[in-house]
Amino acid sequence: MHAPHPGRPRRTARPRRLVAGLAALLLGLTALGGCAPPTLRAQTLVSGLSNPWDLSFTPSGSMIWTERGGRIMRRTSSGAVNQVQADLSDLFASGETGLMGVLVDRRFNSNRRLYTCQGWTDGSRRDVRVIAWQFNTRGDALTRVRTIVSGIPASSGRHGGCRLFMDSSARLYVATGDAAVGTNPQDLRSLGGKVLRVDPDTGAGLSSNPFASSGNANTRKILSYGHRNLQGIAVRPADGTLWTAEHGPDRDDEINRGTTGNFGWNPVPGYNEGVPMTDTAEFPGAVRARWSSGAPTVATSGITWLTGEQWGGWQDRMVVATLKGQSLLVMQPNADGTLTQIDRIYQGTFGRLRTAVLGPDGNLYITTSNGSGDRIIRIIPTPAE
Repeated sequence: MHAPHPGRPRRTARPRRLVAGLAALLLGLTALGGCAPPTLRAQTLVSGLSNPWDLSFTPSGSMIWTERGGRIMRRTSSGAVNQVQADLSDLFASGETGLMGVLVDRRFNSNRRLYTCQGWTDGSRRDVRVIAWQFNTRGDALTRVRTIVSGIPASSGRHGGCRLFMDSSARLYVATGDAAVGTNPQDLRSLGGKVLRVDPDTGAGLSSNPFASSGNANTRKILSYGHRNLQGIAVRPADGTLWTAEHGPDRDDEINRGTTGNFGWNPVPGYNEGVPMTDTAEFPGAVRARWSSGAPTVATSGITWLTGEQWGGWQDRMVVATLKGQSLLVMQPNADGTLTQIDRIYQGTFGRLRTAVLGPDGNLYITTSNGSGDRIIRIIPTPAE
């Protein structure tokens, strides 16, 4: 042991005790304020699937999901899995298009309704449609009720979208892709590259939509336009704001706050993917992204917001499933309305991730999109001690 230098004052343990005390205080405040992220446990619920695209829950806890190639499936609250019988003989499934978004109606207890967003063909024509179905009393078969929205463009199967959402007022939102046709996003007569807001019973555009007085029925459905390939849509419970996620070309995947207006994608002439995702030079008033991937892209897909004390410091955080990025991104909302990525989890663990949904039990449900051997996985959080 070295003796203290004769001319130097003796150090005491006081500063170290002070630092330790401050650290303990900060740790206590972190726990009190829920700032620490939760501990996560991943559990495979269903395996052996092929491109499960979206999932939704009934009030009784049954999980309904779509597989892009043409299956609607159910897992009951007791864990039994079965295929739901439905006439999908007119399904158009090619490339990125097929049986995509699925949504259980908020009014399910009274109408037993389910909605799908899917490619459609009669052999010579094709488009993307939102279709309303009704479950039988056993919950193992669907009867087609009506087509809610038709005419969403589909070409080769590229950029088919298509995610569904219903808000607390039972308004139906449809997030669409531009079908890789350059004129669609800015054309207010086209339903491609748009967020639509419609009556779920009739498919009509709502009187509160920005173009409600238009003489064109398609235009009346439009909430926002100038999108490339929308993949995710969700409402933030903390303030009721709508958020969307979409794919960029070789750069600038975007997360946007869903509002009215032009989001600035205009890939013309032809299908020119060299233009900016949000072209503020051409459209000075274009709505700017709240988060952008830059380059390279991660292929942002389904999004959801985490709520509940079980999420600890991740309460009121957005989770983004990524396909190319093969991970979940955790996003923190900022006071200026932007988002900051604060974590990236399950990097490469499950492969490509398509959907992220917060279940009625407060757990997170994700789907893989690897083409075969796909899974639905439940992420169970435990708050940090």
